[in-house]
Amino acid sequence: MQLVCPAGNLPALQAAIDAGADAVYAGFRDQTNARAFAGLNFSDDELRAGIAYAHARGRKVYLALNTYPDSARLAQWFAAVDKAASLGCDAIIAAEMAVLDYAARTHPRLPRHLSVQGSATTAPALRYMHERFGIARAVLPRVLAIGQVERLCESAPVPIEVFAFGSLCIMVEGRCQLSSYVTGASPNRHGVCSPAKFVRWHESADGHRSVHLNDVLIDEYEPEEAAGYPTVCKGRFDVRGEIFHALEEPTSLNTLELLPRLAQAGVAALKIEGRQRGVAYVSSVTRTWRAAIDTYYAADASAWSVQAAWLKSLAAHAEGQQTTLGPYHRHWH
Repeated sequence: MQLVCPAGNLPALQAAIDAGADAVYAGFRDQTNARAFAGLNFSDDELRAGIAYAHARGRKVYLALNTYPDSARLAQWFAAVDKAASLGCDAIIAAEMAVLDYAARTHPRLPRHLSVQGSATTAPALRYMHERFGIARAVLPRVLAIGQVERLCESAPVPIEVFAFGSLCIMVEGRCQLSSYVTGASPNRHGVCSPAKFVRWHESADGHRSVHLNDVLIDEYEPEEAAGYPTVCKGRFDVRGEIFHALEEPTSLNTLELLPRLAQAGVAALKIEGRQRGVAYVSSVTRTWRAAIDTYYAADASAWSVQAAWLKSLAAHAEGQQTTLGPYHRHWH
């Protein structure tokens, strides 16, 4: 299985490659990608340098063009496709049909991966995308149980990529409207779930902190309590007098124990989430997953087991230092 790792900047790209990533995924500094944070992503020169660094070591670079433009802004996405081809990207990761269509017609030799933002969860959806736009791979949304992933691997016309570790999204990706209700900025169109300009932190004299998103209280923290980036889905809310994480707890997806099952199902690539994370995260998580994958393929599959050191390393980089199998493991399914 290919290990696909995040790169929010050039040092992170180099760290991922050095730690054993087979491929990295990156974005331009604009709203064509779903991590459009200030200070994140690549200029043309930086991406050119990153591609050269990866290719010199036999690795690949995929460009995320995975947001949904409105009709007035389509030209910006088309120009990004042209730039990806001219810079030598190994594939684009896209969701919007117009973007996929343009890439297929204009740059047919540039591989097209269907983004998780495309929300394709069925074999007919994947067949349509393959027949209509010639996708070469599909990234599955993080809402499927392991049995559903296995059945899709059997019936899909293209190789399948799944998220293996990182921030967990409980929504139907590409269709989430939660933060748009609070900010008026769609996460699918504007590139981030919680645009920084709407985030407000307040700290009281005793060290307690609160965070608002566009004047809506999202969470409050004790002085020593770790705080993550505020999103509506991971906030704490008062529900009938009880305050708790009503939608989703701040915890990270970790499918390490499912690695043999994913491999046996025929999953082509494991994806690590976290383009917004730093070099330490990228380096450590990539190195851990590289070791796990290599150990699995080097040994008798039936004898493979999760090592405690791997879990400890990954837990240190998890949201709230908690991990979960999320929808992959549904007892009722």
